[in-house]
Amino acid sequence: MNNVPVTFSRTNPFPAKVLTNVNLNGEGSKKETRHLELSLKGSGLTYAPGDCLGIIPQNDPELVTSLIEEMKWDPETAVTINKLGETLPLREALTTYFEITLLTKKMIQQAAELTDSEALKKLSSEENIHQLKEYIDGRDLLDLLQDFGPWKATAQEIVALLRKMPPRLYSIASSVSAHPEEVHLTIGAVRYTTHGRERKGVCSVLCAERLHEGDTLPVFIQTNKHFNLPDSPEKDIIMVGPGTGIAPFRSFIEERSVIKAPGRSWLFFGDQHASCDFLYQNELEGYQKAGVLTRIETAFSRDSEEKVYVQHKMLEHSKELFEWLENDACFYVCGDKQHMAKDVHDALISVIEKEGQMTREAAEAYVTEMQAQGRYQRDVY
Repeated sequence: MNNVPVTFSRTNPFPAKVLTNVNLNGEGSKKETRHLELSLKGSGLTYAPGDCLGIIPQNDPELVTSLIEEMKWDPETAVTINKLGETLPLREALTTYFEITLLTKKMIQQAAELTDSEALKKLSSEENIHQLKEYIDGRDLLDLLQDFGPWKATAQEIVALLRKMPPRLYSIASSVSAHPEEVHLTIGAVRYTTHGRERKGVCSVLCAERLHEGDTLPVFIQTNKHFNLPDSPEKDIIMVGPGTGIAPFRSFIEERSVIKAPGRSWLFFGDQHASCDFLYQNELEGYQKAGVLTRIETAFSRDSEEKVYVQHKMLEHSKELFEWLENDACFYVCGDKQHMAKDVHDALISVIEKEGQMTREAAEAYVTEMQAQGRYQRDVY
């Protein structure tokens, strides 16, 4: 017998068993944030705080059914899924293999050759690139098929337009030292309505609606070399993570608790309502009582007349924040790249400018130097 150990990876994911799947938000919340605990027992997989877990998701079966019905396809038709010539029944291919919730420019241009629709031919032409971008935003394969029929294409020709489903990456929310052979995630369910239909995040809504304890999820570890705890446990850390941005910081705090790190830690957490959106509140307050977490500042934007966010709390505590930075503290941000991370970055510069009594340029240079030293790290998406 050849007992070569199996290596699990992106191309050979591990079927992790779901141990726990609960909603972290309380009654009255407008959000649904799932706390997932998965077993890595027997996988040989391990990770460091700051790493990500990749999940290979499946598409919503209702969306797949709508596509098949729209095109009057036979769900059992065999379709070729890759260059190796491997085949799957159509329903299975649309559920497990192909991405069906995003459109690309290339896909629409190729699709234009499979229909007599003048509107699609016009939309996909180079001079209408802005309209094409506008059309793509928030639409999926079902929209394309509904908007530009009748199609003169076989199921095979349509699936040939599709990309392979990419894995979804999530910041790991646990320390392997605190939870041996387990990995935890904090996933916000994405649901919104656009172009007259309710849309659902492929992986987040799979976790929220269709994943039950005892089920398995294909996963792999993705290391993150640019988001780690400092080498020395004596260093102070400042963590800014509103909403699901709390995830890697839960892993940081758990790790520092296990190793009894002497360095101080300060968390800035924000969300909508204190009563129902304070993720991991009991755990965090427990860590604060135990002295593992030195300080917690919270910003609940919908609990006051004026919306208060994490960056406002940073400005409010600018004196102490600058003292920590001068004491060589590491500064971390996790969350939304477009708005939050930008606002936090600007607030950080303002704090340094004010408390260091320096020009804006000098404060920006201070931040650039922090980045160069690895003392300012961002995990943004």
